[in-house]
Amino acid sequence: MRKHTSGLRLVDVADQAGVSIATASRALSGAAGVSVEMAERVRAVAARLGYVANVHARSLASGASPGVGLVVHEIGDPYFAEIASGVLEVAGAHDRMVQICHTGRDPFAEVAQVRALVNAGVGIVVVAGSGHLDREVQERMRDEVHAFERGGGRVAVIGRHPRLGVDAVVPANTAGGRAVAEHLLALGHRRIGVAAGSLRLTTMADRLAGVSAALAAHGLRLTDLPLVETEFTLEGGKGAARRLLDEHPDLTAVLALNDDMAVGVLSVLGERGVAVPGRVSVTGFDDVTVAGHLSPALTTVRLPMRQMGRQALELALLPRASRPRRRVVSQQLMARASTAAADRL
Repeated sequence: MRKHTSGLRLVDVADQAGVSIATASRALSGAAGVSVEMAERVRAVAARLGYVANVHARSLASGASPGVGLVVHEIGDPYFAEIASGVLEVAGAHDRMVQICHTGRDPFAEVAQVRALVNAGVGIVVVAGSGHLDREVQERMRDEVHAFERGGGRVAVIGRHPRLGVDAVVPANTAGGRAVAEHLLALGHRRIGVAAGSLRLTTMADRLAGVSAALAAHGLRLTDLPLVETEFTLEGGKGAARRLLDEHPDLTAVLALNDDMAVGVLSVLGERGVAVPGRVSVTGFDDVTVAGHLSPALTTVRLPMRQMGRQALELALLPRASRPRRRVVSQQLMARASTAAADRL
């Protein structure tokens, strides 16, 4: 059984692990001079006891403001780059350095990156990637986050993260999914292909819930549409487009659930000489900076990504509240040249 972390000291971890206090400190901070096996043993003992170093006390002792850790799925994705800009803006105003970790969309790597940031001594962690529906991932992340906060750290997330219980900035993914699907349906499209990211992500579940609601209002179901689950990337969008076009050549629209995928869809349509929107309409989601400058300009759902990053760090800079704070940000459909009425075909 874990001890309560209040009153638990580094010497307790060192005693249980059978090492010196100095070795325990180096192992938990990730400093050099400790073997991998020894560091893993000390961290395992610390996790079992529920020990987390008080990052705020350590920073105050050194006279420095605790740094900020930012965890993103894919730093090359414009969605995360714009969120990072917002985080950096607020961090700069508060004289705090930001360390950015990239998980490659691996949920267990995300948990490991949070642990690495804590060991590196940050005082705040902002998790910008989508939450996960997998129960094991949720529980591992919850354990890391709660231990960090018990030790004085602060955590805020962007997106819906079930069971985490921390401050959150939540984009209107369901409303956005409904808006973009309604747009295509209002244009007369019924043969719509869907390019989706991992269905294990809460972001994807929420966007698809919105699409489903729009379809239901027209007597349709999501299962009536061809859907390809693939990587939430440009290359994933290309693969989804090829499969949708090969298996369903009569499609009049492709609804991609992020802009990176939509760019991949547009690329494949261009390679195959399929006119957009003359033959197939295309939509995205997020409204990254390039979306309005494509040819044709992309119809998409605008999320205020930079604002989301700012709000997440601003929440984390506040003292912890008795109940997690939740900030819902709006969405806006941006109807542009990549969509047109189905009856033009």
